[in-house]
Amino acid sequence: MKKSRFPLYITIAILVFFYLPIIIVFAQSFNASRFGGAWKGFTFDWYWKLFSDKNIWHALTNTLIIAVSSTFVSVILGTIAAFALYKYKTKLQVSHNVLIYFPLVIPDILMGISLLLFFVSLKIGLGLLTIFLAHVTFSISYVAMVVLGRFQDFDYSIMEAALDLGATWWTAVRKIMIPYLMPGIAAGGLLAFTLSLDDFVITFFVSGPDSTTLPLYIYSMMRHGSPSVINALSVLMVAFTFIVVFISKKLLEAKE
Repeated sequence: MKKSRFPLYITIAILVFFYLPIIIVFAQSFNASRFGGAWKGFTFDWYWKLFSDKNIWHALTNTLIIAVSSTFVSVILGTIAAFALYKYKTKLQVSHNVLIYFPLVIPDILMGISLLLFFVSLKIGLGLLTIFLAHVTFSISYVAMVVLGRFQDFDYSIMEAALDLGATWWTAVRKIMIPYLMPGIAAGGLLAFTLSLDDFVITFFVSGPDSTTLPLYIYSMMRHGSPSVINALSVLMVAFTFIVVFISKKLLEAKE
């Protein structure tokens, strides 16, 4: 019987649907037309304007500060949460498990509104601090789930053997557990960093007037600025995201 080519056509159609807009943005970033309605020649002007725009780099600086700091805290807290879920099997852990999974399934707009109301009720001024706290809130869950997957293959008897041979608990953690978990920790950190870098909805609700991040600035430019500069910036962001995802995938493969 001749094999059907229908699955192949569906796969090609899906790939075209996902990647054709990216290809169009890439092409338009070199279009001399400001609004991209028609092709008016090849140019690098939009990239020069992008690199000379101080507001974009200020927004990028804010974004990187929040992404790096929130990732660092999320990796520590997420790894501890994953260890607790792995090591302790009590009824209380059911609630802990729900709390870890909850940010993964709750809509971003609901989380953004909830965090905004929470910060306002505590009279915390909106700014980089509130964005940082919000990003840590949702990043912990992603780190915990990735590291927990690594914990599933971890033989805790190795830790017990090290303790029986005279090693302290911290030495055993530093010499045995952390090296084993490092691929999962690194993959979770890269995932948290990427999510923090790209987040718009939650950041929109908890940001202040002087804490504009890159996604918020892009939104503002799309309404009042030059779309062609945004095209150039989008190309650079897509390239960076692909690099981060590629590294994360390699680390996950190493984990397996």
